[in-house]
Amino acid sequence: MKTCGVIVEYNPFHNGHRYHLQKARQESQADLVIAVMSGNFLQRGEPAIVDKWQRANAALLNGADLVLELPVQWSVQSADYFAKGAVKILQEINCQALCFGTDSQNHFDYQKFGEFVSQQQPLIDETFQSLADSDLNYPQKMTAVFRKIYPENQLDFATPNHILGLSYAKENAKYPQPMKLLPIQREQAGYHDQKAGNGDIASATAIRNLLKENAAVDDFMPQEMAATLKDSPLIDWEKLWPYLKYQILTSSLEDLAKIYQMNEGLEYLFKEAVVTAKDFGTFIEALKSKRYTWVRLQRLCLYVLGKVTEEEVIQAQANSQLRILGFTESGQHFISENRHLPWLSRFSKESGSAWNLTVKLDRVYQLADAKIPEENFGRPPIRV
Repeated sequence: MKTCGVIVEYNPFHNGHRYHLQKARQESQADLVIAVMSGNFLQRGEPAIVDKWQRANAALLNGADLVLELPVQWSVQSADYFAKGAVKILQEINCQALCFGTDSQNHFDYQKFGEFVSQQQPLIDETFQSLADSDLNYPQKMTAVFRKIYPENQLDFATPNHILGLSYAKENAKYPQPMKLLPIQREQAGYHDQKAGNGDIASATAIRNLLKENAAVDDFMPQEMAATLKDSPLIDWEKLWPYLKYQILTSSLEDLAKIYQMNEGLEYLFKEAVVTAKDFGTFIEALKSKRYTWVRLQRLCLYVLGKVTEEEVIQAQANSQLRILGFTESGQHFISENRHLPWLSRFSKESGSAWNLTVKLDRVYQLADAKIPEENFGRPPIRV
């Protein structure tokens, strides 16, 4: 079966995502579209607005044939590590193509870029290290690096989907049989658009803002997702803020310093800012600087909330199981045709041990609302 992969978050699933799935199948001429989807915590360090099962169900009802979980050790990471985990899963199942959205306004050859990086990695690393002492944040440094060594394309690492596209291209080129890359231009709404336009596609950010205002969002998403958002608790960082505040207040500086990616004395800033912060937003604003972006700090907050250590992340990243969240009849046939792959469809005490980090953080996610059910044990894949 010819397959095309998509790497997604669906926070929440909307008409733009349905368009992406349709274009993925059309452009790749694939028999099967396979979604690798972040679980309950997302790349920018946010909790998903509704849980992974509801988002996977919407995807299966609107064009995906198989949904696999991108576990938290990969999903809550910078673009390169996020891409590393997701591309690894697609390569494991021998996916032939990868279709992704891009907010780059000009035609860009992602395949060629990936090949260039694969050939020039030592030069890239050397150039990046020359900027080590600068006050630039990571996206600014990478923009400076590639504008110096790849001047024919004035790369800008400031647009989120383009950044991810570049990361997918770099990671994909490392494999003996790279997938064919199929970038799709975003329609009607940009990633950061705060407000909905006049069409039937709005950004996930705009939709979440409308939901906070109790405004109607039905026109921007399939009816199944609209119904889910009406019936389910909507999760954001403010609902987890009391637990984060407790962790910071009751942890010693030494304990905070052991948290994954807690470096450069950030534990002192956390301790200082938490005392006066009224909510999660004011806490992050007190920490944010040119060097420490909102997104980096959000990820770090999740690691603090779950007391995540580097050792835990390294152990979790060694896990190669393919967690099935759901499938259609075609997806089930694909699984049966590839029984040799390390599928995980149900958790048991034994099989779940390799997913300890996901289980722990999913239980933290449940703290946001008592209505959120058990996320792993006793949950079979969704069948559509």
